[in-house]
Amino acid sequence: MTHQTHPFHMVDPSPWPLTGAIAALLMTSGLAIWFHFNKMIILIIGFAVLLLTMIQWWRDIIRESTYQGLHTSKVQRGLRYGMVLFITSEIFFFIGFFWAFYHSSLAPTPELGGQWPPSGITPLNPIEVPLLNTAVLLASGVTVTWTHHAIMAGLRKESIQGLTLTVVLGLYFTALQAMEYYEAPFTISDGVYGSTFFVATGFHGLHVIIGSTFLLICLIRQVTFHFTTTHHFGFEAAAWYWHFVDVVWLFLYISIYWWGS
Repeated sequence: MTHQTHPFHMVDPSPWPLTGAIAALLMTSGLAIWFHFNKMIILIIGFAVLLLTMIQWWRDIIRESTYQGLHTSKVQRGLRYGMVLFITSEIFFFIGFFWAFYHSSLAPTPELGGQWPPSGITPLNPIEVPLLNTAVLLASGVTVTWTHHAIMAGLRKESIQGLTLTVVLGLYFTALQAMEYYEAPFTISDGVYGSTFFVATGFHGLHVIIGSTFLLICLIRQVTFHFTTTHHFGFEAAAWYWHFVDVVWLFLYISIYWWGS
């Protein structure tokens, strides 16, 4: 940094994009092997490589931003643009699922019995677990906003309390959805209803797990004094992602659970 005359971050060569790609290859091929041959060794190896990549890549980024001072205001602006574009891509990812759902439900074919839900499908009651899950996610949106205001105000104890509550609510949502899947009266192989329901809600559940992990890392960083009132973009990115997950769930609940039932 002594000879650098610009505010930008020239990223050092890193092996983690390569190991991440290897982990993705091992996990996808491992899933296929598990489905067809009931062997999980490749999947477990891929998951282990993914975890190691995440830990070491996050470690490097935390070093660069917190201890080496490489995340200047201009670098943070670029990171904000990147996060906005990433969330935009995620929005279009979910639009595809909603498109598939409404394409099938607004004009049910004769094979579906000319009705939605299709003949033989007993949908989940939207007033039971789905409504509870909606309340849980909305509450987590409140606590993550409380955390953000606490960090900006320098209220460390309150920010830790709010972030802990958010992570707990995220894990609670995941547990409720797992129970709902276990007790569902239909499966992913039950035609277009089962496939659209489980793919849309399943990918949302995956995003909740990713967001909970994101927030858990932020909680650890806040406990170890990494964030200041003006330098906490890591948490801001996690909060934006969490609000995105909240909004997608509202659309899922209204469309698939309530209107679709």
